[in-house]
Parts: sequence; structure tokens; C-alpha cells
Amino acid sequence: MSSSNVLQQLSDRALTLLEADAHQIEKLIQVQMENLATRYCPLYEEVLDTQMYGFSRQVDFAVRAGLVEESVGKQLVSKLERNLATLYEALNKATP
Repeated sequence: MSSSNVLQQLSDRALTLLEADAHQIEKLIQVQMENLATRYCPLYEEVLDTQMYGFSRQVDFAVRAGLVEESVGKQLVSKLERNLATLYEALNKATP
């Protein structure tokens, strides 16, 4: 197996893992969106913010290690940030 094949496999694996982590955060966002009617939970917001920070650090590491293209990493983070912004807008509308 050539070194370029190994690097490609590592890159593919890194992207798969990042996408799985992004999916987990999206599930957290979705759960909160579905429960807007119940009540606003600052702790949940804190968890989401912490998850987003950790995810952005993971993406940064993968980009710096050359495992993921910078543009792909930015797309992953941007998508989650947009979803999170949508949640926060909905929370602000739901809380008096």
C-alpha cells in the first residue's frame, strides 16, 4: 500500500468521524428544537456551546494535520453554526 493510499484512507476516516460527531450535535440541536414548548434550559445551551467548541477544535486539528481540506472543515462547522443559530432564534422567540 502506497503512502498516498494510506493518507487517503486516513483522510476518509477523519472525515467520517467528524461527520459522525457533527451528526450527534445536530441530534442535540433537534431534540431541543422539538422541546421548545416545554421550557428553556440554560444548561442545555451550555452543553451545545461546549460541544460546538470541541467540534471546532477537532476540525482545526484535522485541517492542520492535512487530513481534511480547510474548505470541507469550514463547511462542517458552518452548517452546525447555522443550525445552532436557528435554535437560539427559536428559543428567543419562545421565551417571554
